[in-house]
Amino acid sequence: MSVGSVIVIGIIAFVSFLYSMLTLPIYFLVQQPWKMRQRIKEVKAKPVSSSSTAITYKSIRPNMELHLTLQRQNVDTLEKMFKFAALNYKNKKCLGTRQILAEEDERQPDGKIMKKFRMGVYKWRTFDEVNVEASNFGKGLRELGVNPKDRIVIFAETRAEWMIAAHGLFKQNCTCCTIYATLGEDGIAFGVNETEVKFVITSHELMPKVRNILKDIPNVHTVVYFEDQLNPTDTSNFGNVRVVPYTEVVRKGANNRHDEHSPSPADIAILMYTSGSTGVPKGVMLSHANCIATLKTFSDGIKIFPEDVFLGLLPLAHVYELLAETICLCLGVPIGYSTALTLLDTSLKVKAGTMGDARALEPSAMTAVPLILDRVRKGITDKMSKESAVKKALFEYCVNYKRRWVRRGYRTPIVDKIVFKKVAALLGGKMRAMISGGAPLSPDTHEFIRNSLCLDVVQGYGLTETTAAATLMEQADWSLGRSGAPTTISSIRIVNWDEGNYMVTKKPHPQGEVIVGGDNVSMGYFKRPVENEETFFVENGVRWMRTGDIAEVHEDGTVKIIDRKKDLVKLQHGEYISLGKVESELKTCIFVENICVYGDSTKTYCVAVITPAEIGLKDLAATLGVTGEIEQLCMNREVTNLALKRIQEHAAKSNLIKFEIPTKITLVPEQWTPESGLVTAAFKIKRKEIQNKYKAEYTKMYI
Repeated sequence: MSVGSVIVIGIIAFVSFLYSMLTLPIYFLVQQPWKMRQRIKEVKAKPVSSSSTAITYKSIRPNMELHLTLQRQNVDTLEKMFKFAALNYKNKKCLGTRQILAEEDERQPDGKIMKKFRMGVYKWRTFDEVNVEASNFGKGLRELGVNPKDRIVIFAETRAEWMIAAHGLFKQNCTCCTIYATLGEDGIAFGVNETEVKFVITSHELMPKVRNILKDIPNVHTVVYFEDQLNPTDTSNFGNVRVVPYTEVVRKGANNRHDEHSPSPADIAILMYTSGSTGVPKGVMLSHANCIATLKTFSDGIKIFPEDVFLGLLPLAHVYELLAETICLCLGVPIGYSTALTLLDTSLKVKAGTMGDARALEPSAMTAVPLILDRVRKGITDKMSKESAVKKALFEYCVNYKRRWVRRGYRTPIVDKIVFKKVAALLGGKMRAMISGGAPLSPDTHEFIRNSLCLDVVQGYGLTETTAAATLMEQADWSLGRSGAPTTISSIRIVNWDEGNYMVTKKPHPQGEVIVGGDNVSMGYFKRPVENEETFFVENGVRWMRTGDIAEVHEDGTVKIIDRKKDLVKLQHGEYISLGKVESELKTCIFVENICVYGDSTKTYCVAVITPAEIGLKDLAATLGVTGEIEQLCMNREVTNLALKRIQEHAAKSNLIKFEIPTKITLVPEQWTPESGLVTAAFKIKRKEIQNKYKAEYTKMYI
C-alpha cells in the first residue's frame, strides 16, 4: 500500500473513531444491542431424553399462523396446498419468466464474438392461471396415456414450467421423479431405468442428452419438452418415441374431460434422486405427508412475507429448493426464475447494456448453497482487488469496521449506505434474506456475505432423506458456523461414535452422530432394502434416519455440524482430520475454485489437489512476474509454491490446526463438473473418483 493510501485510511480511521465515540450513546439507546445478544443466547431446543450414549432434543418454538392454518384446513397433500394458494391469492402474480427478445453477436475486448441475450421484462402467470395450466397439463398427460400412480421423470432446468408440470402430476396422483439437469448421461439413464418410467418431461436445451441415451432407456415411449423462447426444437432422430411439446399437452388437457385424481397423504409425491456423492444416485421416496410436514416447519422458521419477491435459481430437482419455493406459494409470494447465465449484469449470456435478472426482478429472498456464496465472495473481493489502492484499502477497512460492530450487536447504517449499498445492488438492491443449505457454510463466508450484501443469511441443515428439514437458524441469530436448532416437526438425537471419539458426555458440548426423527423422514430408498435397513428405523411410532453426520449441540439447543463419518481420516500419530471441514475453509481462498484434501493414515501430514479459479491464479502468478494460460501456470513450480504458501496462510487465519493444513498441493487445470463425474449434480466433490483420477499426483506428493 502506498504512503498516500496509508495516510488516507489513517484519516478515515481517526474520523470514524471520533464518530463512533460521539454517536455510540445514541446507537446504544436506539438499537438496543443487548437485545440482539440476548436473542442469540435464548434457548431454542431442550433435551427430552438423555443417557450416557444418546441425547434427544426437541424444539420449544411455537407453531406459527400458517402452520396452524394448514392444520385447521386439513391441507395434507401438495395438491391441496396449491388449491389453498390459488383460492387465497387468485389474481396475484405467481410465477415469472424473463423475456428473451433476441440472441445477438457481441464483440468482446479480446476480439472474440460471443452470443448474448437481449433481455426484456418479466412476464407473470397469476396463481389462478398456474392452477388452470397445471390442471390442463395433468389432464393432457392422461390423454397421452398416463394413469394415476404412474411415475413420470422430470429432467429439466429450474423454470416456471417445471413447477407447473409437477403440480399437474400431483393433481393426477402421479409420482414426480426428479433427475438433476446437470447429471451425466449414465446417471440419467440409471434413474430413468430404475423408475421404469415410460414418460420423460425435459426441455429444449436437454433434448440432445435425451436423444443420445434413447438406446439405453428402452421403456420410454413419450418425451414431452418445454419449448425455447427463440429457437425451434429439433425433434428428429427420436425413432419410435413420441415427442410432444409442453404447450400441446396443455392444449390437449384443456379440451378433454379427464377428472383429477387427488392423492392421499401416504402416496409418494416425489421420487427424488440424490446427487450420488458416494456412488450411484439413490431415489428417495417422499410422500405428500413428508412434504407437508416440511412445509409447516419452514413456515414456522423462515420469515417470508407476502410483499416479498423470491428468486428461483437452484435446481428444483433438489428438495431444498422445491420446498422453499412451495412455502412461497403458500404465502402468496411471487417467484421469478433465473439462471447462472443471466443472473447478473455481468453474467455470461447478458448483452452489454441489458440488466441481469437480479436487477430486473429486484428480489428480496432466495436460497443458496455454500459453493454459490463462496463464488459471490470471491467475485466481490476479486473486483475490489482491481480497484485503486485507496479504494481497496477503504473497502477492507469498512469490512473490518462493520464486522466489529455487528459482533457487538449493532447495525451500521451509514457505512451500509455509503459503501455496501453498491455491493448489494449486484442482487437487485432489495435482497433481505438468504437461506443457505446443502452443506456447511464457512463462518468467514457467512459473515462476509451477510455484512457486504446487507442481508440476513440463515443456515439450515437437512437431507433429501429428511425432506430438507432437520435444523434451521432463526433470523435473529447472528452467530456463525451453526445450523440452528431442531425444526418444530423434527427431533434431533446425537449418539456416541466411539471410533471418532465423539461422545455425548463431552464438555462443554455433547457430540455424536446425528439421527433425525419426525414426519419429515422419508419412506426410504427406492428398491434399496438393505440400505433402508441400515439407514432408517421406527421407534415408538416415529420414523428415524441415521445421517452419518457428526454434530455438537450448544447450550441453547443449536446444532453445529462438525464432521462426517466418511470424511474422517486418522494420520500416523493418531490425529483425526475432518477432510470436509478443511476443504470448506480452504475453498474461501481467493484462487481456489475447488479442492480435495487427502490423508494417508501411514503418513504424518495431509495433501490436496486443487482446481484453481483462473482469474485468482493469474493474479497470484502476476506477483511473480509469471504469465500464461492456466495449464502452464498449474505446471509452474514457482506458482505452485506461492499458492501453497498462500493456502497455508489462509488456513492459519481460519484457525486450522497445524496437522490439518496441507503440506503439499497439486494444481490441476481441469474443471470439476457433473459431466466430468468428479462432482455431483449438487457440486459436492466425489472423493473416490477424484482420488482415482489423480492417484499419481497424490502418490507423488507423498514421496
